[in-house]
Amino acid sequence: MPAIVTDQFRILNASNFVENVTNGSNSYYVFIGLANPKTPTENTKLFGRDWNWNSSGQTPAPIDNFTNNYHVGDTILYGKKITADNIRRVIRKVTWEPNTRYDFYRDDVSYENKSKNTNVSNLYSSNYYVINSEFKVYVCISNGATGSNPQGNISADQPNFTDLEPSKAGGSGDGYLWKYLFTVSPADIIKFDSTEYITVPNNWSTSVDPSIRSVRENADSTVNSNQLKHVYIDNAGIGYGNFTGKECDILGDGSGAKARVDATSGKITNAVVSAGGKGYSYGIVDLGTSNTSSIQTLAKLVPLIPPSRGHGFDIYTELGTDKVLIYARFDDATKDFPVDAKFAQVGILKNPTKSESTEIFSEGQFSGLPAIKMDDSDSLNLPSGSLTVGEKITQLRGDGKTAEAYVASYDIDTHVIKYFRDRSLNYSTAQDQTDYSGVANKGTFYDFESTKANNTPANNIVGENGYSGQVYGSFTGITTASKDGTKVINLGTTFNEGLSKSEINKGSGDLVYVDNRPLIARNPRQKEDVKIILEF
Repeated sequence: MPAIVTDQFRILNASNFVENVTNGSNSYYVFIGLANPKTPTENTKLFGRDWNWNSSGQTPAPIDNFTNNYHVGDTILYGKKITADNIRRVIRKVTWEPNTRYDFYRDDVSYENKSKNTNVSNLYSSNYYVINSEFKVYVCISNGATGSNPQGNISADQPNFTDLEPSKAGGSGDGYLWKYLFTVSPADIIKFDSTEYITVPNNWSTSVDPSIRSVRENADSTVNSNQLKHVYIDNAGIGYGNFTGKECDILGDGSGAKARVDATSGKITNAVVSAGGKGYSYGIVDLGTSNTSSIQTLAKLVPLIPPSRGHGFDIYTELGTDKVLIYARFDDATKDFPVDAKFAQVGILKNPTKSESTEIFSEGQFSGLPAIKMDDSDSLNLPSGSLTVGEKITQLRGDGKTAEAYVASYDIDTHVIKYFRDRSLNYSTAQDQTDYSGVANKGTFYDFESTKANNTPANNIVGENGYSGQVYGSFTGITTASKDGTKVINLGTTFNEGLSKSEINKGSGDLVYVDNRPLIARNPRQKEDVKIILEF
């Protein structure tokens, strides 16, 4: 049987997602991850990575299955919590420009009745609203179109008023009527600025912001009886005589609406709503044609029905907000996001749990990385060599097992190594579950250690390119002194005997979104702003 998923279902899903993120019972995070997406050589295999990852147009698409989702969880580096200030519903950006024809709001756009200027079969895909140069948003009530002029007129006057009722934008006589809806706030302009989208205010139905509340309450036709705003003259008819300002009832399933109608030389030339009424889902203009002997062609006047209770009462339905924009800023305010960080994945994680706990993590940000504080207690103990992001580090443990990991960051000022581990360290050279010699030792993870079982210092941490250093086994805490001793540095996570755990449990939480991209290297002189668009 024929069926559709309606636009309203998608709008509802977007609204439900925003409410789920902002209601306080959940913790959603934007995360960055995968510091080494490119394999060392063309013929080397590493799970979840590719030799051509960073080549233009060849970054692999994410794979949506449990195996790959687990791997994303293994390689998460850092996360920033999504708050109500950092999430907005958005709509396509349609910027007002002079000498342009815009569509107008119609409740009957369909495949059989496409919008006349954009030629689309869906209202929300048509250009029936605009944002002006001062970030004010308007819905077009009329563009001067009639059945004999279906495309309407060219817009000559930029709307720039904040009146609550539809109004002309200027004195050009272009025939446009605009209805003011809202102004994008300065904070949203700075944070969510986009060439493609307009941000829509949160909590429209409950907001106490005076500018929002006045638009919303004015649009409530159950109180103000002002639902209808426009009657479209689809057919002007022939034989209606001459009259001006004839007040006609608008019938249908609502009540109280009226239109003033003009006719010249037998044709309807103008129809203006004089009373908006309430409760309409369709309307019929009663032209008083009980005596039709003189009428050669019957006129067709179409009252256009606003969404909900009126234009501006529910802008999510009116503008079709089926997309959500999420913003996160990663900077060096803490050591959770080091200046040498590199990443090739961006995503959204819901409700990760605290390390070694089942409690949902709820702090403003997290580090998904364990860390090692290397011994720099005096000049004789300083590590030698250097480390690069993505390089493998190893330590021969006191029990003869080998601990391995990939470097996510190495801070040369504090000598802290942040690292991650994933199955590529355990798999065979085929990077799958194929058996291989030595699997008993390499087929599982072993933790790094600061002391051996006999309480003697642990063996050095060594890198692939000559780095070597000892774990600072006597270091416990979250702060350390700078090299010159003039300031205290917060390391972001708490260390115990030189070792620190990830702040979240590996693999915890629900992976909501993931995006693969060519490797991004942090610039220490700039902040990293991440914007994610979710379309429902």
